[in-house]
Amino acid sequence: MPVAIITRASKDLGRALGGSSRPSPCTRGSRRRRRREPPYPERFAVPEASARLINAVRAGDGRVVAVGTTAVRAVESAAGADGVVRAGGGWTDLVVTPERGVRMVDVLVTGLHEPQASHLLMLEAVAGRAAVQRAYEEAAAGCCVWHEFGDAHLVLPPQTAHPAHCSSNRM
Repeated sequence: MPVAIITRASKDLGRALGGSSRPSPCTRGSRRRRRREPPYPERFAVPEASARLINAVRAGDGRVVAVGTTAVRAVESAAGADGVVRAGGGWTDLVVTPERGVRMVDVLVTGLHEPQASHLLMLEAVAGRAAVQRAYEEAAAGCCVWHEFGDAHLVLPPQTAHPAHCSSNRM
């Protein structure tokens, strides 16, 4: 199954997952918000090569893996109402919530955010509230510190069987 990785620093991860990757400029938000305040607007760019790859993966049987919340906001902002990601850039003030959902991104690799951060709503949009809550309870029990250099976790959608595609997933 192909995997599209959409940040410059993730080529090795993409290859390790057996997928292909295209570099995409990614800026990391340097200011932190508190108490679920919306994130600040961010500059983003989605190059033509990345848009083509994401659209090809979406059209096939693959998953789009975003590395970082900025990458999610960029790709979701570059997607039209028709579900096609178009190359472009600018500023986005998109707030991804469970109510809005994600349309283009299937999996997220991100750092641990403060438990009150608005970015947790984005994680809930990808994985569901219960999974995010369990993950943060485990992190707190393990004395994890939010925003430690090098911290990351993989945020997956709820597991479902895909009998049409995966015969080993029979329930």
